[in-house]
This record gives sequence, C-alpha cells and structure tokens, in this order.
Amino acid sequence: MLEHGGNLRAAKARYGGTDWIDLSTGINPHGYPAPAPSSDAWQRLPEPDPDLVRAACAYYGAPHLLPVAGTQAAIQALPRLRAELAGPARVTVAAPSYAEHAHHWRRLGHAMREVAYDSLDDAIGASDVVVVVNPNNPTGATVAPERLLGWAAQLAARGGWLVVDEAFGDTARALSVAGHVGRPGLVVLRSVGKFFGLAGLRLGFVGAEEPLLAALGDLLGPWTISGPAQEVAIAALRDHGWQRATQTRLARDGARMHALLADHGIDAHGTPLFHWWAAPRAEDFHQHMARRAIWVRLFPGAARGIRVGLPGNESAWLRIEQALREWNDT
Repeated sequence: MLEHGGNLRAAKARYGGTDWIDLSTGINPHGYPAPAPSSDAWQRLPEPDPDLVRAACAYYGAPHLLPVAGTQAAIQALPRLRAELAGPARVTVAAPSYAEHAHHWRRLGHAMREVAYDSLDDAIGASDVVVVVNPNNPTGATVAPERLLGWAAQLAARGGWLVVDEAFGDTARALSVAGHVGRPGLVVLRSVGKFFGLAGLRLGFVGAEEPLLAALGDLLGPWTISGPAQEVAIAALRDHGWQRATQTRLARDGARMHALLADHGIDAHGTPLFHWWAAPRAEDFHQHMARRAIWVRLFPGAARGIRVGLPGNESAWLRIEQALREWNDT
C-alpha cells in the first residue's frame, strides 16, 4: 500500500514520545460532534437511508449521489468499472496529486500517465479518462469550473470521463462542479472526512449520471455504509449552524498558518485545511519536526515538499512556532 498521512503510530515507534501534534493530514482538528447512534443503527443491517442521499444532495448541490465508504472506495472501483464497461483506457492524472488515483488506474492495466496541471489542456484530446483533484492535494492548485466542464464535454463526446476529486472542496465551494453531475462523462468525488473532521466514519459520495452510479453501486455491493455512519452523516450534513461556524474558524486558522509559515521564510500555499511548499531539504525538515513530536507530511521524489495541516489547540500552535524558529537557526 502507498504511504499516507495519519500514520502516527509509525511516528511514535520510530521517534518515541507521547505528546504528538499530528499535522500530517488535512483533516479538520475540530470535527463535528457526532451524536450517539440509535440502537437500530447497531443491530440492523445497514440498508441505505434515503435521508442520507437527500441531505448530501442538498449540502453539495448535486442532483443525485451514491454514498460510498470514503472516496477511497470510489478511487479503487472506478478503474475497474471503466475496464468492465469499455476496456483499457488512456488515462491522464494531474500531477502531483493524491497518489492513490494514479496507483489504481495503473494497477488495473490502463495506459496511465501523469501530467502537470498547466499542461492538462493539451492532454484532453489524447485521453479517455482525465483525473483532476480540485483543490489539489497536496499543492492546493485549482482549476476553474468552466474549464472543467469544457473538458468533461470534450471527453464525453467520445465516451470518456472527467473524474474530479473534490475531497477538499468544502472550503472552496465556488470551485465545485457537483451541481453538474447529470451531464455525460462527469464524475465528482466528495468526502465527509476532511471538512467535517470525520475521517474515521469512512464516508464519501460519488456524483455522476444515474446509469453510471447504478453500475458503480452494483460493483461495490450491498451494505457499504454502516448504520452509525449514516446517522452521524445525516446530522452533520444538515447542521448549517455548525457548518457556517466551521467555515469561519477554518478560514481564520488557515490564514494564521499561512502567516506563521511566511514569518519563518516559508512560501506556502494550499487551502484553509492544509499548506504545502516545495522544500529542497524536505527530509531534514521532516526529521527536525519529528524530533519535537510534530508529525508533518513528507513528499519525497519529484514532488519533494512538505504539507502541514492545522493544530487543534493553542499550546500546539506555540510548539509549532518554536520548532520553526529552531529550524531557522540551524
């Protein structure tokens, strides 16, 4: 399996210590206060609750959605579904981005290539499937909705797909194309884990034409979303007051992180939930922070860089500031 953030047990095993600050994911550290599930949620088979789809469609502004066990489930299933429906495809994945996309398209035998975001226009004509993460993880790069919809139309004209991963789209709602998922060839992924801070719930949604959603649902099989997860998600998706307050808080904390990094000579960019920068000494910075029990995400190789999420309390902010000051002194 590929390496991801959130692997705090590995960090503790390697570096020791107990009082760790985990900045290795872009998950909201102040997650939704999940209500206790009903007894039925534990005791009954988790048949799909139509209220979950209605709540999600209202929140994302989408005409129809399929609940899935996190966007990861869809990322793994879509290459298989495409192969079953149309055979091997010419696939372009915007790079750098969430590595699971390229990994699974390649693994299923598709002709896969990775293309920089600023070269995507030229790649559309030579592709059957194009995958774009918007806003991008880890760099925060974005693509305008009208550009995405134009690409989707070009691909759909020859039976292709545009897959838009909007897992971090909650804090950039104007970028979303979820409201257009009735169009041919457009597939949109949304996550409940990031903005709502409910990564352990393992819940996301896929938006696409209804026949494609039906085929994906058949492939994934029954009972993919637990009863407790459905109840918690319905409450979170309908809690507009919490959503507004969280948008305000994340905007404030994201701006604070950007300013903190800039004050220590780091030119970072991203979203309110995470910041990323290219770092020639990325491995050294990663170890420097780990020795202070601060776990950041290291991106090695061609996309060498560092990504940091948000801390959950004021003492963590102060520890991060101190660690950055010490890094500048090295």
